[in-house]
Parts: sequence; C-alpha cells; structure tokens
Amino acid sequence: MSNHLLSELAYTQLTEDWKKVLGEIFLRPEFAELSSFLEAEYSAGKMVFPDRKNLFRAFSLVRFEDVKVVLLGQDPYHGEGQANGLAFAVNDGLKTPPSLKNIFKELNADLNAYLGSKTSLEGWAQQGVLLLNTVLTVRAHEAFSHRGQGWEKFTEAVIKAMNNHPNPLVFILWGGPAQQKESLVTDKRHLILKAAHPSPLSAHRGFLGCRHFSTANSFLARTGREICWQKIDRSSE
Repeated sequence: MSNHLLSELAYTQLTEDWKKVLGEIFLRPEFAELSSFLEAEYSAGKMVFPDRKNLFRAFSLVRFEDVKVVLLGQDPYHGEGQANGLAFAVNDGLKTPPSLKNIFKELNADLNAYLGSKTSLEGWAQQGVLLLNTVLTVRAHEAFSHRGQGWEKFTEAVIKAMNNHPNPLVFILWGGPAQQKESLVTDKRHLILKAAHPSPLSAHRGFLGCRHFSTANSFLARTGREICWQKIDRSSE
C-alpha cells in the first residue's frame, strides 16, 4: 500500500466537506510513513482490521458540519470480523463485545435507553456522532499492534480540525489514549467529558456511572442539537 493508495482510499471514502477539512493531512510525511508501514503489514500477509474499504468509514456517515459529538476510543477490535470502521461498533448480528456491553449498560442506566442487538451504532453516526479511534487499524488478535505508526498524528489533526468547528461540540474521551488528546481541544465553547475505557478491565474505575450520554445532551440542548441515543438508524424513523 503506497502513500498514493492510502490517500486514494481516504479520498474515495471521504465526502467533499471532509476532503476540504482534512485534505492537507494526507500530504504530510507521517502519512507516507504510515502508508509504508501498512504496505509492509499487507505484504507480509498480516491480517489487518478493519477492511480497507472501512478505514475512514467514521467520516463517511456524518458530514463535517453536522458533527455534534466526537466520541474517541483507542484502537479497533482485533477479533476477526468485528471492526467495521466505527469506534466501539460491530455489525448487527455479531456477538456484542464486552466494551460495547458496558456502553449499553451505561446507556440504559443513564437514559433508560436500550439498543439490544443493534450494535452497528450507525444511528449515532447518522445523527452527528463521530465514532473515532486514536488508531484506525490493528493486526489480528494483537491489541495496539499499530500504535505509534502514524495514526495518532492523523487523529491529532482531526481533533484540531474539530476544535475549529463552527458549532460547540462535545468531546467524549474514553480511556487513556483518548484523554491524551484533551489538550488539543482549546476552544472554550466545547465540552470535554472524560472517563475510563468501557473495557471490563477498567469500566468500574469511572466509566460506569459517568452519565456522559445525558450530560452531552444537556449541553447540546442549548442549541437544540441533542442526540437520540436510543435511535437505531434512519430506517426506523
């Protein structure tokens, strides 16, 4: 995978508004280094998640101007068939991962909302939730195997762009890697919410009971831009 091809994937998957916001990122040296790393992974026959067609899927479901919430995780699920390009999500019909189970548990406790087996989270994305990881790819069965290869610089640039968004946003940072991006959100119009990662290893250290869903909506309600967190997708409207 060359830098040209990785950039081509981005431009294929990004809408025109995101291209205007992020286009310069794909010309940076660190993006070329990331491309070289991914090329080596694929050339060595490594299984990498998510599928290439979904690398930038988080941006394909919501326009830049429509973003209300930036929900930041760490890296994609590393089990086969799980990662679909949206942070914390898996396609409907798959077994719900433990982290997502805890997210649903908190959602239910906070808003009495229930998504059941609807695990794709597309309904959130369609309403303006940018479901982004700090690292966008992972080697099969090796958590954080693509850390430190350039994705963090990409995510950093995205957060800086979102900091300049014309509307007040909610930045939800779950886990240490996500919280490392807090310093990039400098505009006081925005709301920053932080909690432990929803993984079973850390959820009881501040994630469960964080009430981020209701807190985000209280903030967004000032401009009439709340998220219907229990909405599944547009087809249910």
